[in-house]
Amino acid sequence: MTDHNEALESLIEKFYHWEQTQPDKVFLRQPKGDQWYTLTYAQAGQEARKMAAALVAKGLEPGDHVGIYSKNCYHWILSDLAIMMGGYVSVPYYASLPKDQLQEVIHLSDIKVLFVGKLDHWGDREQGIPEHVEVIKYPHYDGNAEVTIGENWNDLIDTYPPKLENYKPDIDSLWTIKFTSGTTGTPKGVMLSHRAPATMMIKEKETNWVGLYKVPEVRCLSYLPLNHVGERIGMQLVVITLGGSISFAESLDTFVQNIRETQPTIFFAVPRIWTKFYLGIISKLPMEKLDYLLSNPETAVKIKKDLRASLGFSDIQVPATGAAITPAFIKDFYKKLDIHLIEAYGMTEVCGAITHSPTPEAPQDSVGKPRPGAEVKIDPTTGEILLKSPYVMMGYYKNPEKTAEVLVDGWIHSGDRGTIDKDGYLKITGRVTDAFKTSKGSYVIPNPLEEALTKNKNIEQVCIVGLGIPQPIALINLSEVGKAADKDELTSSLLTTTEQLNEQRAPFERISTLVIQHESWSVENQCLTPTLKVKRRKLNDLFGSKFLEWHQVDEKVVWS
Repeated sequence: MTDHNEALESLIEKFYHWEQTQPDKVFLRQPKGDQWYTLTYAQAGQEARKMAAALVAKGLEPGDHVGIYSKNCYHWILSDLAIMMGGYVSVPYYASLPKDQLQEVIHLSDIKVLFVGKLDHWGDREQGIPEHVEVIKYPHYDGNAEVTIGENWNDLIDTYPPKLENYKPDIDSLWTIKFTSGTTGTPKGVMLSHRAPATMMIKEKETNWVGLYKVPEVRCLSYLPLNHVGERIGMQLVVITLGGSISFAESLDTFVQNIRETQPTIFFAVPRIWTKFYLGIISKLPMEKLDYLLSNPETAVKIKKDLRASLGFSDIQVPATGAAITPAFIKDFYKKLDIHLIEAYGMTEVCGAITHSPTPEAPQDSVGKPRPGAEVKIDPTTGEILLKSPYVMMGYYKNPEKTAEVLVDGWIHSGDRGTIDKDGYLKITGRVTDAFKTSKGSYVIPNPLEEALTKNKNIEQVCIVGLGIPQPIALINLSEVGKAADKDELTSSLLTTTEQLNEQRAPFERISTLVIQHESWSVENQCLTPTLKVKRRKLNDLFGSKFLEWHQVDEKVVWS
């Protein structure tokens, strides 16, 4: 039974198994231009064991904390393996963190060593790393910043023989501390035990809930931040547990090429990525023409095959979406191509996903049902979604007050608002804190309005705001299609979408003004989280002083 400790194997024990039983199978694939550099399970094991020996030589003791500050690359995985081989606790950080935020999370996490690697920027980041923290830097990746401090990875690999002992952690000991992206203030260090991911995969094996164990050859492309729970669980855990391979994206410019060359069988993306693929297709093949081709039996099979191949999904078995709510129309679009997007809903505090929609019967506006062993309920007073599972966090690192606030009687208070229908499907209606009160005294819930507006192909992202003004307004980032459109036609299209939406909403919810933002929201300007979710609080801070002015203008569309 799964509640016996001997039935649960930690992630590193899974790796040891494949290292021994399929040593010559390719495990890691790193692109460089047209070439792919590969490491087998045996080669990855040897390099990770040498780095583990280097960490031991530095005097680290089991249980010590080791940080990783890098974009995704094969050295990231090797670092993580080395950390587990030494019995240490991994503390990975977002590679986009500037100096001050890096300094904050390092201070909060008590690391002794920091791996620094593939980064877009270095600059003053050195000043964010305390002197007592030893730095180990990866070999330089072309096109990325030069890291100017630290011992060289390859020098350490050349110095130490591989650590031969297979360290096996206590299943209930601390595996990792994962810092949330800080969309709601100071980052919190979520502590997850080795038991959490092990239990998740045992439950999957017993039930085949998502279908991972049916995939004949597991191939994944890793590009979302590896310190994010979605990528760490949905990609790294899955690949190592099932003995598959991980390929990496070299850069944003080569992303599509890297997907096509990988042909992943399991692929996890945030809604913005699925939306970008969708916009890319309909910009070349308008929806009316696509629907016609798909309705014709003579062309439907070929067009589906060609479009899937162009996306790199000829062999896709488990296409997953999550980290933010995926609009129903996006799921409908992929369904036409015989790609059923399996939505995952959860949070770092429950080790990733707690609900899925693995079957096409799930309503498109839902995030599915609780996975086996998990429970979801709605707080009858606040409408907040409460979560419970065998793999909840151990708590927030050095923050018992916040732990007690969020984890109550075994239930995680998600901060999300939602409903559960008669068939048990969960629907997310927004964040509890996202609702804002207009000057008329009415509360507006932004999420449904935002989803309705993003059906317009000219809009890539939208944020509904309006605290303290008479009506909500929409801040908009145009899609590539919208940016290329004739301004008059674009304005007409946006107004039509807004009028149709307003007709279906209560008077206090009707959008008064569309504000087209000149500067795109990005991780770099801190308007998006590293998983590409809009930071509503940041936009309120930046533009709140203009909300009333924008609401009062005569024009319905304002170009900011």
